[in-house]
Amino acid sequence: MIDPGLTGRSVLVTGANNPQGIGAAIGKAFALLGCKVFLHYFREAGLVGDSPDVPSESTYRALQARSAENVASQIKAAGGIAHCWEADLAASSAISELIDQAEGAIGPIEILVNNAAHCSYDTFLPTGGAVYGECSSERARPLTSDTHDVHFDVNARAPALLMAEFARRHVTRAAEWGRIINVSTDASSAHPGAISYGASKHALESYSRAAAWELARFGITVNVIAPGPIQTGWLAPSLEADVLTRIPLGRIGLPSDVADVIVFLASEQARWVTGQTLYVGGGNVMPL
Repeated sequence: MIDPGLTGRSVLVTGANNPQGIGAAIGKAFALLGCKVFLHYFREAGLVGDSPDVPSESTYRALQARSAENVASQIKAAGGIAHCWEADLAASSAISELIDQAEGAIGPIEILVNNAAHCSYDTFLPTGGAVYGECSSERARPLTSDTHDVHFDVNARAPALLMAEFARRHVTRAAEWGRIINVSTDASSAHPGAISYGASKHALESYSRAAAWELARFGITVNVIAPGPIQTGWLAPSLEADVLTRIPLGRIGLPSDVADVIVFLASEQARWVTGQTLYVGGGNVMPL
């Protein structure tokens, strides 16, 4: 049996309130391995969606508007240790306070998973347009400073500041082991119809590679996960059938598929892996 060496480690996961989402799956996966978990969340203003049993974009928005208390309760009911706290990562002042809250609850953070993200649709087309691949029933709005900034504030600046604060505290306490895993998308190279979302994730990948180089001397590895189509409540049946035709492994991804790879990157088995972007999408994207 492989021992990932994670028992007793303290983990901070951002964006973990959707009970069907990737962040919740990450928290549960670490807890099952004996980690102490702190779940960050931020409730967006959600639409009243369909039943959670019927995936759709409005269902996803409604799931995103929930608290992470339920996820934490599930972890604790299974015998794990979990706490949660809400913060808007678009506010830079929330960064140090989030880590203060996490460390006050579970001790010095050893594993940071930047999963929280903002995603809405914008385009260079002056009259708006469809999202590439028709992955949404919504139409993209023309690019504005607002549509640009909200993506970069949450998807790029917040993870960068969290990595910097994580590193500062790690060095201050003379720690020798640390893991940072950042969640991007396999569409980061170009995302027509969601241009600011894709570009902000591309920036996150650049920050991650720079951090991997600079923080290696302190025993911190930094890697990126780029998920493909994952069913987190938003892929309606008709859309899922269309997306399925482009996935070589023949099924839509599950949040646990992503969580398992993130756990691997935090594990002792991945001790010699840093600065890498791993595509978790059933072959949806196969970069050179």
